[in-house]
Amino acid sequence: MTATATTVLPARALLLDMDGTLVNSDAVVERVWRRWADRHGLDGDEVLKVVHGRQGHASMALLLPDRPVEQNHADNARMLADETADTEGVVEVPGAGDFLASLRDLPHALVTSADVALSTARMTAAGLALPDVRVTAESVGASKPDPEGFLKGAAELGVAPADCIAFEDSGAGIGAARAAGMRVVGVGPRAGLHGPDVVVEDLTRVRVEAVGDGTLRLHIHG
Repeated sequence: MTATATTVLPARALLLDMDGTLVNSDAVVERVWRRWADRHGLDGDEVLKVVHGRQGHASMALLLPDRPVEQNHADNARMLADETADTEGVVEVPGAGDFLASLRDLPHALVTSADVALSTARMTAAGLALPDVRVTAESVGASKPDPEGFLKGAAELGVAPADCIAFEDSGAGIGAARAAGMRVVGVGPRAGLHGPDVVVEDLTRVRVEAVGDGTLRLHIHG
């Protein structure tokens, strides 16, 4: 549902996706993946429907199902290097900086399909501070929509998955958070297509209140 008036959700921890949720990196993603699509004779628009939220090798496995896994991983490494070097047009999602600052002393983690180098480059380019707890591509054996990353983030924070709220923008990410047993705040135009609990245009619409007994209250404004 779209937030109307003010929706209040209780939680004990927040798990935050990066691309599309904290950082708008669509310009880079489009440039890099359209070049990849052209090299492989694929339709760029169709490729872009698949890649958001997933690790690159997982997207390649869906798009080129007959290609060896080893080739996907090698191709993915090259693409990660290209994406890390290309930060032109990378900006924060509106409200992300203030939102992260409000979480400084509260339980939260970054759960991203990017690796350490790419997540550091994009957060830095957008002027955002990296959370202390981070689950990146190196931390997991399976890409979103597998729930492993979200479950690992909850475990590192010492919070039960049912007491976490995930912030996500993509179908793969929302599916991963759902499979982990978490409630989901969808951020941005893609999110509403994939059944999050509530959808916000951007992070200017969200405020976090610490109640004092370890509980957080999310105030989500329509």
